[in-house]
Amino acid sequence: MPIYKETDIIKESVLDVAKKMLIAARTAPKGKGKNTLEMLILTGDELVKLSKQLHKMGIDMNVDFYVRDAENLLKSDAVVIIGTTIKPLGLNEICQLCGFQNCAEKEKYPNTPCVFNTGDLNLAIGSAVSLAADLRVDNRVMFSIGKAAIKSNIFEQDVKLAYGIPLSASSKNPFFDRPLQNK
Repeated sequence: MPIYKETDIIKESVLDVAKKMLIAARTAPKGKGKNTLEMLILTGDELVKLSKQLHKMGIDMNVDFYVRDAENLLKSDAVVIIGTTIKPLGLNEICQLCGFQNCAEKEKYPNTPCVFNTGDLNLAIGSAVSLAADLRVDNRVMFSIGKAAIKSNIFEQDVKLAYGIPLSASSKNPFFDRPLQNK
């Protein structure tokens, strides 16, 4: 009879949960049923590279919590990254929630998100983290990790907004009670 080691099982299980989180995010409601999301899972060396990018951003920009978040990322078994492109859904005059008269006017400001892009992103994140919580995997939504992912050019699409969700299954949740190192 084989012996299963806890450390191996945890890493495999957390990766399995991350995969299920992508499904939960994908099946979350989308405005007009249109998909603007791109999702990734990073582990191992790719996770370390992302942590280094975030650490560098923290040093370069003098942002202490970026450095802290980079260290937190190294304590995770996997990170789920969910991002969105910025594409209006074509509701035009019946919407105007972005503050513009119609989608053509909004498109003159291509870095201004369509409210449905950000809403869909948030619904997807909520679905993903609730699944992780239901399966007792510690997680935290971090915009800093999403910014590092965008800066690292790891997305296939032109993702403009992203969040990272590091995952851990340990005795203490490493993503809470996180004092800044320099404070």
